[in-house]
Amino acid sequence: MAKALYIHWPFCAKKCPYCDFNSHVRASVDVHAWQAALIADMQYEADFANGEPLTSIFFGGGTPSLMPPALVATLLAEAERLWGFTPEIEITLEANPSSVEAANFAALADAGINRVSLGVQSLEDETLGWLGRLHGAAEALAAVETAQAHFRRVSFDLIYALPDQTPDMWQGQLSRALSLGTSHLSLYQLTIEPGTRFATDVRRNVFTPLDDDKAAELFEITQALAATAGLPAYEISNHARAGEESLHNLTYWRYQDYCGIGPGAHGRRGGFATQRHGKPENFLRAINERRHGMVESHQLSSSEQATEALLMGLRLVEGLDLAALSTRFGFEQAGLIDQRALARNIDLGLLWQSDQRIGVTQKGLPLLDALLGELVSDELVNA
Repeated sequence: MAKALYIHWPFCAKKCPYCDFNSHVRASVDVHAWQAALIADMQYEADFANGEPLTSIFFGGGTPSLMPPALVATLLAEAERLWGFTPEIEITLEANPSSVEAANFAALADAGINRVSLGVQSLEDETLGWLGRLHGAAEALAAVETAQAHFRRVSFDLIYALPDQTPDMWQGQLSRALSLGTSHLSLYQLTIEPGTRFATDVRRNVFTPLDDDKAAELFEITQALAATAGLPAYEISNHARAGEESLHNLTYWRYQDYCGIGPGAHGRRGGFATQRHGKPENFLRAINERRHGMVESHQLSSSEQATEALLMGLRLVEGLDLAALSTRFGFEQAGLIDQRALARNIDLGLLWQSDQRIGVTQKGLPLLDALLGELVSDELVNA
């Protein structure tokens, strides 16, 4: 059963134009009410535990660094009471690099946070303004330095493949980011998500996204520069020093169980998919009515679980073990993967196979979505 816990804090100071996460801007937040609600939701999930202690906790959002450190400490104390913690538990909090939030880093570390993920997104003021961020480049650099002084592990995000971004522009910015000495970087290509303001802007021809060939060139630069700096990719967009990979995110990608609490949070535990109410007010109403925020919980079939495991596991550079998946979900290996597609893409240099493990090569990573569509067998899809 679940050994990882995800806690969603849905509030932001401002909605970014590229963001499709479950985030909301509110004039005020009743911290006391939210503490009670999140604890109730946590207690409900703990009833499904099998006694194993938590190996990781992740505060996501929204902007969890807007949470009062005392609230974070209270939630962590309750999680430890309900599940227990392993000695080396990883406790991550996503943070924006504003000076106001960075001022809370010492208190958040005292509360129990030992890893922080900073939403830097760019080291250029003009780009940050275009992305709708509330911080500047100098603030971001100061926040990275402050975080490194208070947390054992620090990661930050950058967005690239922006309109009109050239290889020289991206190489210069990434080189600077790598020189800051963090042990983990998340490097994402700009994706135009439906329902965002950027999607509207593209539809109205306000800007044109970078074309696929140019984005692929920037991806190759990203892989090479990060690897040379000692932070090779371990997942398509995530880079880390050896031993500094995100344990919590590996739980998702290796398709292990995790609990998700808070507005809009998803979970996977015991073969069930869970989802909480997304709108904060609806989540609070559900808590008041039945002591949990669940909007849906349904059992996944073996084929659904196997498909999800394939789609997640092939994002990892380590690939996945077909024999282990076959045993876990009760399918023959030929029933998991289209063997002709596998052989064809190995010949093309897009996939690799070693005994029972398969994975996507560096050449294949930019084509991951198309490869996944080819690889999952019809038998699995139609089961």
